Amino acid sequence: MKKKIRDKWIIHALNTALKAGTAILEVYEMSDQGISLKEDLSPITLADRRSDTIIKNMLRTTDIPVFTEESSNVPYEIRKTWDQYWLVDPLDGTKEFIHHYDEFTVNIALIEEGVPVFGVIYVPVYRQLYFAIKERGAYRIENIIETFSDNTELSNILDHAIRLPDRTHAGIHVVVSRSHMSSETKAYIGEKLGDEPFKIVSAGSSLKFCRVAEGEADLYPRLGPTMEWDIAAGIVIVTEAGGTVRQYDGKPLLFNRENLLNPWFVVASEEITKNIILK
Repeated sequence: MKKKIRDKWIIHALNTALKAGTAILEVYEMSDQGISLKEDLSPITLADRRSDTIIKNMLRTTDIPVFTEESSNVPYEIRKTWDQYWLVDPLDGTKEFIHHYDEFTVNIALIEEGVPVFGVIYVPVYRQLYFAIKERGAYRIENIIETFSDNTELSNILDHAIRLPDRTHAGIHVVVSRSHMSSETKAYIGEKLGDEPFKIVSAGSSLKFCRVAEGEADLYPRLGPTMEWDIAAGIVIVTEAGGTVRQYDGKPLLFNRENLLNPWFVVASEEITKNIILK
């Protein structure tokens, strides 16, 4: 049975992302960011750890399981019993963070029966908050500094947020990873777009989803490795803005799989999906 997404959970998750972002920025200004390597040799920083702790402590008050990149050793035998849980990347774009590119994010999604039903992506440096609620739309708030008060109504937040998509441009814009552009991605773009003129736009972390959602980009093919926590929040934001996110073979992406490594996928605007991807 599906559970209702409570407004107070949404506001609490938005505040959680904002507080985690503040902690990340504090480390961003430090000369020593506490960089080390995880078992898979990917980097982790003090900012990852602090953000992870804040998010877990705050979201646990909802009595919904919390599953984060930094605590991804929860056995599948336990995870598969969850019909609802928070899926979190406490610092998406650690490489961008380390190299002082400003395009790193905090990603929080609520998964229900294998499907993301709420997602928030916060961009700490830009003070941009992207979020979406299933069947209620996708939004962006600019220049956000303070968290929402306990008596804030979600309807008031939505009324003052920017509904996505909100931007248009001429031609086709393809957004690609700043750190992970692959030869397969280049080949895919050539195959699908053919002689269509297009512009390449680079972005880091989950901001690529946001660029499609807000209308700055039309297509984001990811023919390379990602994990479930990298994309869950972005999927809700794109789909609620009218776009689609599908596996390379056209199938939908499901979550809480035993293997957390995602298949290749393609993010597209509604127009691109109809006229090019499925043509």
